Amino acid sequence: MAKPGQSSFRRFLLSRLLLLSVPVLLAGVYVTYRKARSILLETARQNLTESAVRQGESIQKSIIALQANLVTASESGVLKSASPQAYQGFVKQLAQQLPTQIQCVQLRDLTTEEVVASTCRNELPIKPVVALWPQSQTQLLSDPSKVYVTALLPEKSSTAVSSPTNRSNTTSQLKLLLSAPVYNSVGQLRYALMIQSALIQPERAKPGLLTGYPVIINQKERRILAHPHPERVGKKIDQEADAKRLEAAVDNALAGEQRFQHLFSFEKNGVELLAGYTAIPSPITAEVNQKWVILAVTPLQENALYRLKEIQQVLLVLTCGLIAASFLATLYIARDLARPLEKLTEYALNESRMNSTDRIPQNFKIKELNQLSEALQGMIQRLKAWAEEVETAWKEAQAANQLKNEFLANTSHELRTPLNGIIGCLRLVRDGFCDDREEELDFLKRADDAAIHLLGIINDVLDIARIEAGKLTVEIEPVDLRQLLDEVINLQVVPIQQKGLQFNTTELHEVIAVRADPAKLKQVLLNIVGNAVKFTDSGSITISTRIEEVKDTGQEHQESANSDTHGSKPDGNSSQVVVTVQDTGIGIDPDQQHKLFRPFVMVDGSTTRKCGGTGLGLAISRNLMEMMGGSITLFSEGNGKGTTVEMSLPRIEASLLNSEDSQKSDDKTQTAVDDTDGVDFNGAITKKNAEV
Repeated sequence: MAKPGQSSFRRFLLSRLLLLSVPVLLAGVYVTYRKARSILLETARQNLTESAVRQGESIQKSIIALQANLVTASESGVLKSASPQAYQGFVKQLAQQLPTQIQCVQLRDLTTEEVVASTCRNELPIKPVVALWPQSQTQLLSDPSKVYVTALLPEKSSTAVSSPTNRSNTTSQLKLLLSAPVYNSVGQLRYALMIQSALIQPERAKPGLLTGYPVIINQKERRILAHPHPERVGKKIDQEADAKRLEAAVDNALAGEQRFQHLFSFEKNGVELLAGYTAIPSPITAEVNQKWVILAVTPLQENALYRLKEIQQVLLVLTCGLIAASFLATLYIARDLARPLEKLTEYALNESRMNSTDRIPQNFKIKELNQLSEALQGMIQRLKAWAEEVETAWKEAQAANQLKNEFLANTSHELRTPLNGIIGCLRLVRDGFCDDREEELDFLKRADDAAIHLLGIINDVLDIARIEAGKLTVEIEPVDLRQLLDEVINLQVVPIQQKGLQFNTTELHEVIAVRADPAKLKQVLLNIVGNAVKFTDSGSITISTRIEEVKDTGQEHQESANSDTHGSKPDGNSSQVVVTVQDTGIGIDPDQQHKLFRPFVMVDGSTTRKCGGTGLGLAISRNLMEMMGGSITLFSEGNGKGTTVEMSLPRIEASLLNSEDSQKSDDKTQTAVDDTDGVDFNGAITKKNAEV
């Protein structure tokens, strides 16, 4: 049963797949949207900048054309005649022929300041500046710079009334007034020919149009000369809400840059605008060395990003479709992935199947799940085997606990027996119950033997404790194995003779050099030979040695290559010495042989057993042999069939033994004086034991 807060694997997988796929999908859609927006925005910026440049060039061309046409018209022979009727017809014809939209053409008498001929009802608001022109004409007026140009702002043009034919153009932007002198037939300044023209016509903004509407600002006063909203015309830009951005655009344009600027408060409704800008020389006569800043302005959302709405709709539909497809695909994938696991879970939760012969469901579509099914099948088989092993181990643990209890009992018995002997012998000597000195020495010798035996038991317990704690160390050096064997055999001759056993050994004439700890190796040999004597009541004991060639494995060959002092041969082969101790004693049951090298284990662990001991000898011997780089094995065919123990150690060159002996003799000579004042109690006991 699921716990609170837990979910099924299918639901968990479905939610995680959706949590991963949907955000990634939305992130991709958002990145696509931002990329499309940046592309459209960059395109709009470039188009508006180019539009501002084109509009500035168009204004310049229109003014130059008007100036040229006005100069040509002022030189016409009709104006030099004295016929007012001809003047009126000429100005009407001129208004129709000029290329730009003309709101009014007037011919004014400079002497009387009266309008001689006009295409509009009222006079133009600005009078011609007579001082600009010479009173008499010496040559033809061919210089367009003689044309006086001024801009008509709303307050200055409020009195102007357009003709009936041009009433629809009263909202025209950027009204300019151009004036040129007219000389009579005798070359005297008589009239001024004046033209009022609208260079920029209001256009209805189309959605998606990237040309923008023009806004013109002069440099001198930074006043708006043209704007789609008439109430903005004539105002200075510092009066606008977005004055800082307008000032920045004007400054950049006057510096010669042709770029773009975002405006946020240049419309009544405060929408964001995008403006491209450039600068052209001012055509106004009074503004010498001044410039006009031309802005091409368009709403950002309505025009510059007009196509973005279509992209948004496409992305919205695409996102919904992809989310639906992702959900269906995730549902399908989650089902295919979860169903096999659900089958495996159902099998695992059915406890009755664990002990049945039914196999785990297999033949899934996914190879890894089939492998998992096979692995689970194998794991169940191993668990069953391990359960049996655990049961066996539990039984062995109980047996080991019993053995440890037996060890404690045996050890206390083994300690108490020699200790009672020591106490009894010493008290007999102390209380004077001995008849003579020879009897006292006999009791003291018995106490000494018991003490040596007691010391051996204690040493075994301490050795096994140090081994289990990892604190037992050995001092490896070249050793003559033949000499150690001779010493061990000499120590066991008396017990062998007392039991009447036959002792067989090979004659060792050659030096057998091995690298080991002499004391520890002697301890192992004494333990193995002593066990053979202890557990053999009749028959024989055989000690033999042999040399075996051993092919180096990777690690052994690496170790032999690292040190030449080990006596390794250059061809990668090495040899080992095998010492075999074979007896015809009580033997060991094959089922019990693998336990003998464990601590505290004895074949007969009762306190009434025939042979004493603590059961630590073989465990200590095996650990010591492994620490010296050797091995020890035991084999017996069964009870009453004797036991064979083999010990092996790597062999070294005999020459290393001689060099090591000479070095040790030098070291002993050097330290002899320092050691004369000290007494080694353990060494004395060991020496005594060797003598016995």
